[in-house]
Amino acid sequence: MDANELASKVAGAMLAAEGTGPAWGIRIEEARAGYVRISMTLRADMLNGHRIAHGGIVFALADTAFAYVCNGRNERAVAAQASIVFLGSAQEGETLLAEAEEMASEGRSGVTRVAVRTNGGRAVAEFTGYSRTIGGAVIEI
Repeated sequence: MDANELASKVAGAMLAAEGTGPAWGIRIEEARAGYVRISMTLRADMLNGHRIAHGGIVFALADTAFAYVCNGRNERAVAAQASIVFLGSAQEGETLLAEAEEMASEGRSGVTRVAVRTNGGRAVAEFTGYSRTIGGAVIEI
């Protein structure tokens, strides 16, 4: 199995094992070594009091994409730190795309950037996640 197949298999296994991703309707659009693109359609229960996407939902989508990237080598990794900048809003019925790319990896530490946009291409948020491997495999191969 090559690195791209492994990353795709890990992302699929992580989504299947989660309670959150399936509950939110997260779909894996593409997963390969160092890169993931996932999507989620906004429902009424994902909106804040202004009737726009709740920041926690946007963060959660970006964090999920980040998790799939930093675990893609089949080495268990967790977030050490993460930050987000909200750039725009999204409405019920719109689909959000989170596109994550590993920017750096050294030893047990990694940095992943995630852009969250609407399916129309409008910027919603930019997220940066810092990961730390903790040992062990994510899936048995």
